[in-house]
Amino acid sequence: MSSRSRREIGVELKLFGRYSFKDVKVRDISLEKYISLKPVLIPWSGGRHEKKKFYKARVNIVERLVNKLMRPGKMGGKKAHAINVVKTAFKIIEMETGENPIQLLVYAIENAGPCEDVTTIAYGGAAYNVSVDVSPLRRIDVALKNLVEGAKNASRNSRLSIEEALAREIILASRNDPASYAISKRIEIERIAYSSR
Repeated sequence: MSSRSRREIGVELKLFGRYSFKDVKVRDISLEKYISLKPVLIPWSGGRHEKKKFYKARVNIVERLVNKLMRPGKMGGKKAHAINVVKTAFKIIEMETGENPIQLLVYAIENAGPCEDVTTIAYGGAAYNVSVDVSPLRRIDVALKNLVEGAKNASRNSRLSIEEALAREIILASRNDPASYAISKRIEIERIAYSSR
């Protein structure tokens, strides 16, 4: 069935055949342009965005989460395994909250992305820490990195599986709960930036 006939019939593409992108909203207007909610069945684009600068903003947000999971270590380069982890985590989120996991992921990214950071500027032989605003694309990258890092830290040396840890991290971050690793990191980064103003 071609994409044209699919549109004519009105078939909606849902992530993993379960989760709709239709009603997902981005509350933060600065991130709206950079969180791609283009409907996909499986979050696997084959790296078509790699060669062009800033094209990762067009990659579906769930695929960007999957790509962050493939950091060096147990899941380094194992995309199919990372997709299965996200799929199971989304099922857990749906069972626990009864809400669309894609929407909770978007809320978690909005809450976990730091607005300010610190950079070092060398001036006349002396180095100074200066507070700077964070670009929307970097806010999303840092939020996703911290969500995944928090899940991996929680599942390491514990009875919690990576799927359960990721689901818990997304739920806590979407509620802006400081018990979430990503939220606590954002608070810490912004506190250091505030003191460097």
